[in-house]
Amino acid sequence: MNIINNRTGWIEVICGSMFSGKTEELIRRIHRTEYAKQKAQVFKPQIDNRYDNNHIVSHNKTKAPSQLVQKAEEIMELVEEDTEVVAIDEVQFFEDEIVDVCNKLANMGKRVIVAGLDQDYQGKPFGPVPKLLAIAEYIEKFLAICVKCGNPANRTQRLTKDKDTIIVGASGIYEARCRNCHEVLV
Repeated sequence: MNIINNRTGWIEVICGSMFSGKTEELIRRIHRTEYAKQKAQVFKPQIDNRYDNNHIVSHNKTKAPSQLVQKAEEIMELVEEDTEVVAIDEVQFFEDEIVDVCNKLANMGKRVIVAGLDQDYQGKPFGPVPKLLAIAEYIEKFLAICVKCGNPANRTQRLTKDKDTIIVGASGIYEARCRNCHEVLV
């Protein structure tokens, strides 16, 4: 990854299926900013209450302190002037306003790192993530391992019959699948 100087901001997107290591990578990048003595603020949507309200937590239980926000605009109100890095987990749960928020922060000279699902359980583009992919300077797509065949998995299989687009959950509700093993539930 290139290092850009002179207070130029940018957007990094970490995407992929569930169980691919997105949050783990986000936490790794946050910890690297700490080593560099850069001030970082971390946010996650209020809907993500799976593990901890005050931290983002990966499935392997690594974590980093975070703030809960209900709407994307709250991030603009909470980001402090001397913050250099803004990290946002589960970005797919925000409305499209998150795209404008990320752009504004990058234009203010901040490094913006977002992580989220790029596809929903039906394999369709998920929420604002496709728009973030279009404007990001850096993109990294993570793959899981298909629980059925062991191939690289880029899809999230829902194991319940519920048809709501958003159901917050982890193992027991979802599993990683490859293109061939993924089943679209109708």
